[in-house]
Amino acid sequence: MMQQGFWDNVEQSQKVNQRLTKLKDRVGAFKALESAHQDLEVMWELCLEEQDLLLDEELLTELASLTKGVDDTELEVLLSGPYDRGDAILSLHPGAGGTESQDWAQMLFRMYTRYCENHGFKVEILDLLPGDEAGIKSATIQVSGPNAYGYLRCEKGVHRLVRISPFDTAGRRHTSFASVDVLPVVEDEVAVTIRPEELKIDTYRSGGAGGQHVNKTDSAVRITHLPTGIVVACQNERSQTFNRVAAMKLLKSKLIDLELRKKEEELASLRGDQKEIAWGSQIRSYVFHPYSLVKDHRTGEEIGNVHAVMDGAIDEFIASYLKNKASSTH
Repeated sequence: MMQQGFWDNVEQSQKVNQRLTKLKDRVGAFKALESAHQDLEVMWELCLEEQDLLLDEELLTELASLTKGVDDTELEVLLSGPYDRGDAILSLHPGAGGTESQDWAQMLFRMYTRYCENHGFKVEILDLLPGDEAGIKSATIQVSGPNAYGYLRCEKGVHRLVRISPFDTAGRRHTSFASVDVLPVVEDEVAVTIRPEELKIDTYRSGGAGGQHVNKTDSAVRITHLPTGIVVACQNERSQTFNRVAAMKLLKSKLIDLELRKKEEELASLRGDQKEIAWGSQIRSYVFHPYSLVKDHRTGEEIGNVHAVMDGAIDEFIASYLKNKASSTH
C-alpha cells in the first residue's frame, strides 16, 4: 500500500513538472517576442541612418517573422477551453455514397495527417477500416502535441466535396460528404464513472489490407457503453490488453465530450445563440470543379488553392473560426 502511494506521488510530481514546463515555455515564447520587437526597433533606427537596401530587406524579413509569432500567440490566447491545451482524438466517417464518400474520407484523412506533420504533431492510428474498393469506411487517430485539441476541434462537422468523380466513367460531377468528430484526450484524474456492468465488450480479429502482418488472433476490442449507446473500437495494437486500454481511453473521451456538448447546448439555448455549430451541420465545402475553391460556411473564409488545403494548409480556417467564435461570445 505504501509502495502504491509512493508511485502515485511520483506520477503526480511528474504531471506538475510537465505543467510547469509548459508554463515556462509560454513565458519564454512571450519574452522572445518582446526581445524580437526591441531588436526590430534598433534595426529600424539603423535603416533610417544607413539607407542600406540589404538592411531594409533584413528588416522586412524579421518583421514578417515577428508578425507570424504574434499571430500564433494571439491564437493560443483564444484557446480557453478546459482541454484545449491537450491532445485530440479525431474520427472520420464517410456519408452515404459508397466508394465516392469513402474516397473523400481518405482524402480528409490525408489532409489532417499532413496538417499534423506540418505542426510537428504526433499521429497514432487507433482504428482504421478500409473501404471495399477505395478509401476508408472509418478512421480514428490520436493527435499529440501542444494545443492539438484546441486547434482541431475547429474542424468538427460535416465536410462537402464537389468534383468530377474518378470513379465515374461518364465523367460526371459528384457531391460527397464526410463527417469529422474531434474529442479531447482525457487524463486519468478527470472524474468519469464507468461501471463494469454498463459495458459490453466484444473481441474480434483485426482487419486490414491483408498480407502476412494481419493478426490471426482476436486481439481487436469493441466496447459498447450501454447507457449511452456509445461504441468504441481499437485494433492498432497486437495485444488484446493494450487494445482494451486504448478503447477505454477513447470511451472516456467520448463521455466527456458528450457532457461538454450538453453544456454548450444549454448555454446556447439560454443566450439564443444561433451561431453554435451542431453535430451534423455542413461547415465547409471543397470545390474542385467547375472552379477551385474551399469555403468555410461558418466564417465566410475562402481559399482558392484547393490543392494546398488538401496538403494540410487549413491554418487560415482554424484561425478565422477561433477569432469569430471569440468575438461572438463577448
